[in-house]
Amino acid sequence: MNKLLQDKKAICIFVVPGFLLFTFVLFIPICQSIFYSFCNYDALTPPKFIGFKNYTMLLRDDTMKVALKNSMFFLVFSCVTQLIMGLLLAGLLTNIQKGRNFFKNVIYLPCVLSSAALGLLWMFIFSPKLGVNQLLKMWNIKGPLWLMDTHGFIILPMWVIGFVALWQYVGQSMMLYMAQISGISKTLYEASEIDGCSKAQSFRYITLPLIKPMVGTAMSLNAIGSLKFFDLIFNMTEGGPNHATEVLATHLYTQGFKYFKYGYASAIGVVLLVMCLIMTGLINAAFKTDQYES
Repeated sequence: MNKLLQDKKAICIFVVPGFLLFTFVLFIPICQSIFYSFCNYDALTPPKFIGFKNYTMLLRDDTMKVALKNSMFFLVFSCVTQLIMGLLLAGLLTNIQKGRNFFKNVIYLPCVLSSAALGLLWMFIFSPKLGVNQLLKMWNIKGPLWLMDTHGFIILPMWVIGFVALWQYVGQSMMLYMAQISGISKTLYEASEIDGCSKAQSFRYITLPLIKPMVGTAMSLNAIGSLKFFDLIFNMTEGGPNHATEVLATHLYTQGFKYFKYGYASAIGVVLLVMCLIMTGLINAAFKTDQYES
């Protein structure tokens, strides 16, 4: 192994493919998007440099304000709910012996299913004439317009889609926490049991401090995923009614692929990129911790 690490040709063989993939798939498209964000570009004619005009248009775009508000709602909702539910499920499944793999697979299963298919499924479930409302009608209860109500600062469809997203992706957080918990030495828990600690106290004073780095990683993934959230919303509401459920990703898609305003869409993409970088930096700073020996 030491000879392999000292062999520059071997290092290049392993590094170059990944470097080329990163450059052509990620770095160059990001640079192109930043350039196009300063241009008037419709893909049919050469881009025309217009300076910060696209960004000033963002400030006056009412749909952009709604999309930003909804994206921030998803950010807070996803990070908080997936942190709480992921830790709760991980703690419960770690402490049971029978049926652990069954429940773990059932909870994780939605993560590997197609979001497009799940979006259509939940759209039918919350349809006014199907699913939940039909069950409520059996008890003479008039169900709300789950995906069309536009009242309130955070409208009902956003809460509905938020809970669907929680159902789909909580298994990812749970698996990350379970993987970290399984690496904690059993002797720590045995020592705490001898000292008279309850399971809740052991979880609070042993488990939580030792999985703090993983909590930061999971929250970073949740934050980035919630900011670029697209597929469920697009399949359940398509950003409607009247753009009320737009988020940054759906607004970017509409401007770029429906109206062919690639320069304006690139400006939205740059804003989204900056927000992802800021949130990742803040979360990493908040959960920065010393390494513990477990």
